[in-house]
Amino acid sequence: MTTFTNTTKQLARTLLTTSIMFAAFSFNANATSPVHPSGLNQNMLTSQSYTQENYLTSDATKMYPKPEDGQVQHILTLPKLDNEDNYMVEIEIGQLRNVDCNKHGLMGKLTQKTVQGWGYNFYQVDEIKDGPSTMMACFEKEKTEKFLTISDKLTLKYDSRLPKVFYLPEGTQIRYRLWQATSDFNYSK
Repeated sequence: MTTFTNTTKQLARTLLTTSIMFAAFSFNANATSPVHPSGLNQNMLTSQSYTQENYLTSDATKMYPKPEDGQVQHILTLPKLDNEDNYMVEIEIGQLRNVDCNKHGLMGKLTQKTVQGWGYNFYQVDEIKDGPSTMMACFEKEKTEKFLTISDKLTLKYDSRLPKVFYLPEGTQIRYRLWQATSDFNYSK
């Protein structure tokens, strides 16, 4: 009986040590929006979109070019936070489509451009086309609405000093979320 108890205790210690080591070396980040500075559970980022017809300028965006015909300017505004180095913004560009049971994608090239004379970056996708798809037989003919993305994804450091500006074809949307680091850096030995 004593041998069984000692073996059980040793196994428990080994499991505890292993789980502590795993926790120390694992990356810990949340894919949910952090709490808004007001304390309310609301989205921290704000977004606006403008076409050539309803284009408005503000002091924060007056240096960016007006959207061309067939394009929409999307502006993401980030509020100032303490410790902005602990946050990142993940951005996906795509369209809502009615699709069958196959996996679908879109094709488009995301390019980073610079506002001449200012040095501020913005992002542009000139064209989006149907992309690759699996070719499974779909016995259920009903289609569902899904957000399909282009393969270019973007992760930006959180920086509230300037808005994030995108020029996309009409009918295209930006999907975004915040990442927050919740652990301190560990060092290699």
